[in-house]
Amino acid sequence: MQLENTFTVPTGIDDAWAAFNDPQRFAPCFPGATLESSDADSFVGTVKVKLGPISLTYKGKGTYLERDDAKHTVVIDASGRDARGNGTASAKVTGSLTAVSDTETSVTMVTDMIVTGRPAQFGRGVMADVSDKIIGQFASCLSTKLGPGDDAVSSSSTAAGASGAATPGAAGSGGSAVTTAAPPTTAASTSTNGAGPKLVSAPAPSHSEVDAIDLLDSAGAPVLKRLVPVLAALLLLFVVLRRIKHRND
Repeated sequence: MQLENTFTVPTGIDDAWAAFNDPQRFAPCFPGATLESSDADSFVGTVKVKLGPISLTYKGKGTYLERDDAKHTVVIDASGRDARGNGTASAKVTGSLTAVSDTETSVTMVTDMIVTGRPAQFGRGVMADVSDKIIGQFASCLSTKLGPGDDAVSSSSTAAGASGAATPGAAGSGGSAVTTAAPPTTAASTSTNGAGPKLVSAPAPSHSEVDAIDLLDSAGAPVLKRLVPVLAALLLLFVVLRRIKHRND
């Protein structure tokens, strides 16, 4: 299925483009996500999904397939598998950034998604509703990180690249935030100028404050509508079995 979402962030296109090319800045804004590691071209992490009492944890990898600095478009391929074998999810996301003004950027995300397992039973309509709410939370978190109050975060992040420090983001109005609880570890590597070893950052995993994507919370009415026939059938079966048992007694 293909889903399309558009939102704006309160920053110039250069800063927005830099953020979309840095998984440490954008990935933890995705609800239920934990970013475990990343490099220039890929990132690894998990995404938690809940359906009432059922909890699924997708572990997977995202890879940058294309980057166009001139047109400000990026294509990311992501895929994951539930840890308990209850399904898979894969998505090809095309992000396009357009400058609205010097302080505002419009972002369009087109997602070609394939889902198998339990979440797939809800169909395109419900998944579109869920996608709208997820993107809303993502945009809110990202807007907070990239807004005027993010200047200190951006400066600290730049310093982190040189010194090996990791800086958490601020909580967004949609309930998402980046948290980095533990300090990073460092490893020695040879300097390019031959001056000796230098420290390389190995940041701790960062995660969203939204623990999991709750399908019932994100698209409660459509999901419940689909569950009503199932619940009615189960109730009818229960009544029939009770009557059969009563007759046998």
